[in-house]
Amino acid sequence: MVNLELSWQGATVVAACLAGAAVGAQLTRRPRLVAAATFARETALVLALFALWQLAGRVAVAGPDDAEARARWIWHLERAVHLPSETVVQRAFLPHPIIVQFLDLYYASLHFPVLITCLTWLFVRYRRQYRHVRTTLVLFTVSCLLVQLIPVAPPRMLAGSGMVDTAVRYGQSVYGSVAGFNADQLSAMPSVHVGWALLVALVVVQVSRSRWRWLALAYPVATVLAVTVTANHFWLDGIVAALILATILLLQRAARAVLGQLTAGRRVRVAAPGPSYVPDRPPVDA
Repeated sequence: MVNLELSWQGATVVAACLAGAAVGAQLTRRPRLVAAATFARETALVLALFALWQLAGRVAVAGPDDAEARARWIWHLERAVHLPSETVVQRAFLPHPIIVQFLDLYYASLHFPVLITCLTWLFVRYRRQYRHVRTTLVLFTVSCLLVQLIPVAPPRMLAGSGMVDTAVRYGQSVYGSVAGFNADQLSAMPSVHVGWALLVALVVVQVSRSRWRWLALAYPVATVLAVTVTANHFWLDGIVAALILATILLLQRAARAVLGQLTAGRRVRVAAPGPSYVPDRPPVDA
């Protein structure tokens, strides 16, 4: 399979080149170049974030030997709370190889281009909303990367689960032609794929005024299906990603409310008139 994604090295080089070009264009102080510099700077930021995400799978604060044990704990927890079995869902699709191969391709290559398209759309048409979404994206991705410092194996690596590594079966794996434990593959918890898809859908529904905007909600649903059928994530991987995203959105809302109150308080103090000076009046003769 052709890997459609940049490596972390490639993303880092492109981000550095764009950042340098942005600085140079900014120094010219030409309006068109300054506008292009802003776009280049934002693109460099997103690419740097992507490079960090790609690189994070190689860094861990715990050993990879326990990654399967953690995955097994997640598996048993899902059964304890009566979540549907990922194995049953995957087996329903395995007799349809064309669908499975499409979902493998979906998982491997679609999530980042869709995210970039959404950010570009916001940058061009809704600049004020773009800044908020960009900040949300950075906070969410960094939070997920911190959690991923503890290695967790994906379902396809969990012995006894009955899950099949569909990407290896059809030669579509971005990790190589042989299944096995690799540091890059032990960052299943939480699912950044699901979190990014949720963020894109929420942004489209909130910002767009088209009557078709609700169709964007199908994107995270399709992403959950893809990561499950391809055995790359547990249900809990997506649930935890959604909880992290919801927490960040709530904290941002609270921060904006506090900032708004502080700003309003300063405006009131500035607008409040000071004590008036009344000159002494001479007494009026009777």
